Amino acid sequence: MRAHLGDQLVIESTKTSAARRDGEIVGLHHADGTPPYDVRWSDTDEVTLVFPGPDAHVHHLEHGRSGAGHRPSAPVPAETAASSHGPHPGDIGRRIAVERRNRNLSREETARRARMSAGYLEYLEEYPGDPSAATLVKLADVLGTTVTALRGGGTDVPPGHAQVLLHPELRDIGPEECRTLLSTHVVGRIAVSAADGRLAVLPVNYDVVDDAIVFRTAPHATPASAVGSEVAFEVDHMDESLRRGWSVLAIGPATVVTKPADLHRLTEQAHTTPWAGGEREMWVSIRPVRLTGRRITPVDG
Repeated sequence: MRAHLGDQLVIESTKTSAARRDGEIVGLHHADGTPPYDVRWSDTDEVTLVFPGPDAHVHHLEHGRSGAGHRPSAPVPAETAASSHGPHPGDIGRRIAVERRNRNLSREETARRARMSAGYLEYLEEYPGDPSAATLVKLADVLGTTVTALRGGGTDVPPGHAQVLLHPELRDIGPEECRTLLSTHVVGRIAVSAADGRLAVLPVNYDVVDDAIVFRTAPHATPASAVGSEVAFEVDHMDESLRRGWSVLAIGPATVVTKPADLHRLTEQAHTTPWAGGEREMWVSIRPVRLTGRRITPVDG
């Protein structure tokens, strides 16, 4: 079974006393148009997640005929198809859950106000899915937010423009968790004293090898001035739409790597490549003597 957005899903009851049911397919979960579907039922206007059974068939409005084997002739619109270039579907559900909890709404009450089943809302919050635009519009209205925010659009705005959490909690991150978080990123910022004596904070592509922060640069580039001094290196992650995030600060001496064996190991184990390109074959290593971090979350997060 395959369908387009806007096609009609028809359930033909096998019981003579039961009514035939139909609804508009308003959300696709697979780019090839296969089930499950988000269906807005014509009798209740409620949107639910449907896994069609043998008594169901699709009526393709654009072709004026029904059938289970018809392949849609048009691609699924980008706003409804999960894509590696778009928001991660699991993140949409996570944002819905956070916004709901921030407003002290139960799933049942939220689903009732959004005119959808509580089971479908549970599915959205707990499993990767890509709800339709119509579903997001209704949820955004109930939760007092926007579709853009639920899709993670706030991650593209300048930091600090999102509304603050009602009940934020700022807590320290221990050294072990700091090390783990350092290993999750490939771009960090290094604070150095440049050749002209001015302070500079620069982004660099980095890796973590043998508990050391390592990056490549050119001998005359500003990051190379870190060598021979104690420096600060920072990495962070911010989610503007959820108004939460963390940061890690590493402080330690920076040295240039010169031993052939060490250079060979770095070349073999480091996986990042300087985005700036060019000849950047000078390896700099920062071995942290102090690791600190902070995380901001809602009290119940």
